Amino acid sequence: MGMVYLCKLHCEKILDLMIHFDTDYLSGAHPKVLERLLVTNSDLTPGYGADAYTQRAKELIRSACGTPDARVYFLVGGTQTNATVIDGLLARHEGVLSAESGHINVHESGAIEAAGHKVLTLPTQDGKVTAESVQNYIRDFYADDTYEHMVAPGMLYISFPTEYGTLYSLEELEALSRVCREHGIPLFVDGARLGYGLAASNGTITLQDIARLCDVFYIGGTKNGALFGEAVVVTQPNLLKNFMPLIKQHGALLAKGRLLGAQFEALFTDDLYMEISREVVRKALCIKSLFVEKGFQVEVDSPTNQQFFRLPNAVIDRLLTEVSFEIWGPRGQEQSVVRFVTGWHTTDADVDRLAQILRMFTK
Repeated sequence: MGMVYLCKLHCEKILDLMIHFDTDYLSGAHPKVLERLLVTNSDLTPGYGADAYTQRAKELIRSACGTPDARVYFLVGGTQTNATVIDGLLARHEGVLSAESGHINVHESGAIEAAGHKVLTLPTQDGKVTAESVQNYIRDFYADDTYEHMVAPGMLYISFPTEYGTLYSLEELEALSRVCREHGIPLFVDGARLGYGLAASNGTITLQDIARLCDVFYIGGTKNGALFGEAVVVTQPNLLKNFMPLIKQHGALLAKGRLLGAQFEALFTDDLYMEISREVVRKALCIKSLFVEKGFQVEVDSPTNQQFFRLPNAVIDRLLTEVSFEIWGPRGQEQSVVRFVTGWHTTDADVDRLAQILRMFTK
């Protein structure tokens, strides 16, 4: 037993020496968020978000969005949020338009289909859909005399940033918004990494722009400094009128709702949400520079906290002895695409150590 225990300690020590760029939800809460949870831990409050912290968080979010009349709801996670919002926006005979690479189509285990709705895929360029492709899909659908026997496009889902870390420009978002409003379908933005998209846009797209152009969107907490949780913002009063029961049906309602409220209260006090986002993006771009300087191929030109590179398998295998990251998609015969992700937990020391490791590879 003693030898097994020592081996276990040795393995754990090796794991501790790894630097991690797997994803942006490896760690717990940002210290300021955790501090807020600790300070309020012993307070006795009503459940399901009927507490003062949650109400304060809602007001802070409305103010940041510039939407005093918006409704704000807190859900436990991203997949639950996507499934609940989409189920609430669609009629029984409708489906959701999405990029082929959209999270709801690829990495949510059929959660949308499990709720009785179909994902209607659109072609993409680096994870983005165009207003023209949405227009064409809707036009061609209603030009078919048999459309009543088909799944109708009832809404558009996009991610900001996309699953490849790319960004829609303000002009692209405005065009998508126009098409959706022209056809009377909601535009829903998956904002699991919204802060990183806003930080990477260098002010060309703001939270107010997102609120102005989208009918429903959510502000991701899980991947941006919170222990867990997402904040859904409904800017159109005619949408999701009876949303709370649906949240509960989807298992996305937290009884101790104040835990979500307190976290978002912290994130939206003194610009912490964007402060975290800017620092995380800065470190990701440093990592991109390291790989570029070594002559490695950037697979997707992402300005956000997700960075994708095409590396020789021999380099990947050597890196994996000291660095933890994801191989993105099937491993190739000679080269493979990898993803490096930074989060609030990423330190400058992590980036510096990666730079030291990369020095062993010549250009």
